[in-house]
Amino acid sequence: MIRVENICYHYRGCPELLQDISFHLEKGKFLAILGNNGAGKSTLLKCFNHIFPADSGKVMLDGTDLLALSHREVAKRVAFVSQSVPSTQMTVRDVVMLGRRPYMRWGFTEKDDQIVREVMERLDLTGEIQGRFLNQLSGGEQQKVMLARALAQQPQVLLLDEPTSSLDIRNQYQVLKIVQDICRKDEISAIIVIHDLNLALRFCDRFLLMRQGRIYRYGDRSVLDSAALNDVYGVDAKVVEIEGHYSVLVNQ
Repeated sequence: MIRVENICYHYRGCPELLQDISFHLEKGKFLAILGNNGAGKSTLLKCFNHIFPADSGKVMLDGTDLLALSHREVAKRVAFVSQSVPSTQMTVRDVVMLGRRPYMRWGFTEKDDQIVREVMERLDLTGEIQGRFLNQLSGGEQQKVMLARALAQQPQVLLLDEPTSSLDIRNQYQVLKIVQDICRKDEISAIIVIHDLNLALRFCDRFLLMRQGRIYRYGDRSVLDSAALNDVYGVDAKVVEIEGHYSVLVNQ
């Protein structure tokens, strides 16, 4: 279980951006962090794995405070996938191998090779694609490679910062379905910052609504009611069920 306790953060010379953020997330759950631009969503995500050092608070993972660990030890527990993919002429296999760096001492071992091979097979990154350069792939393929690199870290928590923002609808669904399956099958907890409420409703089972650096609501799908959509996004809308799936309907 992840237990976030009283996280606060501010950029140098600026007022406090994150104010007393606290929530918990069970193993195997997929959490969407939602809110308007500037609410502190991505900043909060980056506090969880030392990209930004929190001013105060704790991020407890099975009783261990991640904020008290070294970067190497955090990387053995938490993997981060950003919305931007580096433009590099590294091969797909070499990029995925980078996920084993937190465990390496003197070189790449047989165990590392096995883990990388299994991850690539799982995400269908086998065959000729292994030798292609990352910057030669489509956006959807690139995000699958970055997911594979993250899974090669064997994390307990997967952090995703708007990973579908530049993808077409087919690849958006494919990438998020992969993450959803990983949560369910491996009992990995995933936390995603995402703007598309309909994608969040389709794939996530926990929702954290942020407003002005604070938690507005946290819980299951029921927290996304008309009052919350109005208060957080300023829209007259409601969540409706259509053919077994939930979507946000905005009233004109």
